[in-house]
Amino acid sequence: MYALTPTSPLADNETVITSFVAHRGTYYRNGAWLAAGAMALGMAILWFMGNPHVWTGAVGGLLAVAVRVFYVASDELAVRWDLTNQRLLGPGNRITALSDIQDIKSLGSAVQVVTATGDKHLIKYQLDTDATKRQIKAAQAGDRI
Repeated sequence: MYALTPTSPLADNETVITSFVAHRGTYYRNGAWLAAGAMALGMAILWFMGNPHVWTGAVGGLLAVAVRVFYVASDELAVRWDLTNQRLLGPGNRITALSDIQDIKSLGSAVQVVTATGDKHLIKYQLDTDATKRQIKAAQAGDRI
């Protein structure tokens, strides 16, 4: 079974500084934007095909995305990342030493953490991506958050 929270034990002298969890409102807002895009795309495809019932593309796009958003919500909203004074601990066994983090980027409502070896991790559905990035950078610098 896939763990939605960090499962690795803390090392000696390691403490959790903060945790990052998905923001419910951000998750549903992203779903609404995805549904709007799917509705427009569905209608455009039917219009280009010459279908006289273009409106069905909107219904299909909305239903497809809505089912996915509500079906996956319990898992996506339960994911937690822990930032410690030594590492960034993700769901399951995702572990990144703070010294191995090479870049931190914002991708919409997600924060992408890129390691020196090229591994990429997404901390998704953050209400304030800039604050998340600042906290990780502060931990890397050894500052108190």
